[in-house]
Amino acid sequence: MTHLEATGRRKRGRPTQEERERRRDQILDAAVSLFVAKGFGQTSIDELAAAARVTKRTIYTYFGDKAEVFTAAVERFRVSALAQLTAEDESLTDVATRLVLVLHSDEAVGLHRLMIAEAPQFPRLAERFYASGPLGYIELLSSLLDAEGAPPDAAADGRAEALFGLLLGEPHRRRLLGLAPAPTPAEARRHARAALRLVVGEGDGAG
Repeated sequence: MTHLEATGRRKRGRPTQEERERRRDQILDAAVSLFVAKGFGQTSIDELAAAARVTKRTIYTYFGDKAEVFTAAVERFRVSALAQLTAEDESLTDVATRLVLVLHSDEAVGLHRLMIAEAPQFPRLAERFYASGPLGYIELLSSLLDAEGAPPDAAADGRAEALFGLLLGEPHRRRLLGLAPAPTPAEARRHARAALRLVVGEGDGAG
């Protein structure tokens, strides 16, 4: 066997980091589609493997079990969202506007509906969903409120939680019920500014 043949075999047997990340995303994309369409409890690992075009062993190797797949999907969404929220924004209003767009997006609403439906049977999964999603956004808002000059105890007095709740609001309830489409950027900004006026006062963080 030549060195080239040996090297070629090693490459085929050991996927690159890029290939592993692509395969991981492939599994997560399939999982979100199946979970939203069928429910977490009704989706089997066999179905997930078939939809993702991988083996069950691959899923177990990458994630461990089905609950870890769901948690990874939520975490991937959160990391992507936080990157969008903190990459280029210069004001609290900018961040709040992007957060409205993220929270009211089709993917976020689908995951939220799924978790509401599954929480009674999978309470630990619900806890992890909250820790990986809403809690992270509240912590981000708390840090930004501090940066905008809010009192140091902004998190303690519930200001960040109140703002997060307002950024969801009745529009998010309508989204969950399928009664309204995702907001446009202009609608999201109006929503964000109205929420900020209630929490930090007229003009604060207007940007």
